[in-house]
Amino acid sequence: MTRSEGQAARTGAPAFGFAGYSGSGKTTLIERLIPIFSGAGLQVSLIKHTHHGFDIDRPGKDSFRLREAGASQVMLAGEKRWALMTELRNLPQPTLAELKAQLAPCDLVLVEGFKSADLPKIEVCRPSLGHPFVHSSFPGVVAVASNEPVDCGLPCLDLDDPLAIAEFVLRFLDIPAQLAGVVA
Repeated sequence: MTRSEGQAARTGAPAFGFAGYSGSGKTTLIERLIPIFSGAGLQVSLIKHTHHGFDIDRPGKDSFRLREAGASQVMLAGEKRWALMTELRNLPQPTLAELKAQLAPCDLVLVEGFKSADLPKIEVCRPSLGHPFVHSSFPGVVAVASNEPVDCGLPCLDLDDPLAIAEFVLRFLDIPAQLAGVVA
């Protein structure tokens, strides 16, 4: 799939998730995977779930004041980026599919968290930190990534080999991409 083909299907980009305990290394792994996928010519987007309240705005700023005044959405736009903040105001949290539909066209959507979402995912696990395997309670777990050998009945990927993990993801999703020469 070329970038233009992926962009033509706005919400049709395949998604692949990463789940595991807090502190297991999900964000670090994804941070290492994105340049590999990008280096192979893929446009990558990310959806990250957080269990914690968060705010990307600051008290006192105009956008914060307008949102606090009751605006349902506030868009910030500048020369290098734009961001759209949406207040749920007692509405249910959007589903992963609803969030994915909001993304700009891309070739691959990486998903961090959303462990209960039914999409293919890798469980990031570090048993030495006391993290037991939980893949049997996560739908869609197709492999485990760990920094130590594990016997879990699924393919086990070396957490310290992001190139091999990227190859696994692309092969699983049947996305043709040339990773040769891409530095991990």
